[in-house]
Amino acid sequence: MEEINRAAWQSKANVKWFARLEGWTDPGEEAAFESIAAEVRGQPILDLGVGAGRTLPLLRKLSVDYTAIDYTPALVAECRKKYPDARVLSGDARDLSRFGAETFKLVVFSFNGIDAINPEDRRKVLGEVHRVLQSGGLFWFSAHNKEGPGHAEPFRLGIDKTRNPAKLLMRTLRALKDAPRAAHNHRRYSRLNEEQDGYSIMNAAAHTHGLLIH
Repeated sequence: MEEINRAAWQSKANVKWFARLEGWTDPGEEAAFESIAAEVRGQPILDLGVGAGRTLPLLRKLSVDYTAIDYTPALVAECRKKYPDARVLSGDARDLSRFGAETFKLVVFSFNGIDAINPEDRRKVLGEVHRVLQSGGLFWFSAHNKEGPGHAEPFRLGIDKTRNPAKLLMRTLRALKDAPRAAHNHRRYSRLNEEQDGYSIMNAAAHTHGLLIH
């Protein structure tokens, strides 16, 4: 799971894809943000798995005391290029030892990032987040669940929705070009699917079926 997901994050195509992302993933994410904004405004924030920086401008509206980390060097470099004045570090959510206990009021792990980590290491992330959070601090994260649409996805081509016909055509052509790789990944990684008591590890359709998610 670790090897597969790291390879997906650092591919050139995915780095470019993350670099284009801006704004909220959906209305639910924005609503969650609004629900905690007043409580954490002006307080220290840690942004885990920042990628190429989609969440960076959103969170810095709340506080200038902002730190981001990611474990993919290419994404860290892209984020620093886009936001050279931000504190963006290379690091792993499983080891936050560079930060003292009770440092942050808010820790964020958006875009289902915690689901790319195996169950044992997931517990390490939760333990580290608990340690660095201030008393009464908040951990804001998103995750898949077994009752949701992201569980056991069938093979599909990833075509981002748009009302622009030209963009839709380009995205469709790109998806068709990537179809053989997506099919290969789906066949290979679906063999690693497993059902356990209370959770599953499943191949996800995102990034040409290049991920295994919790």
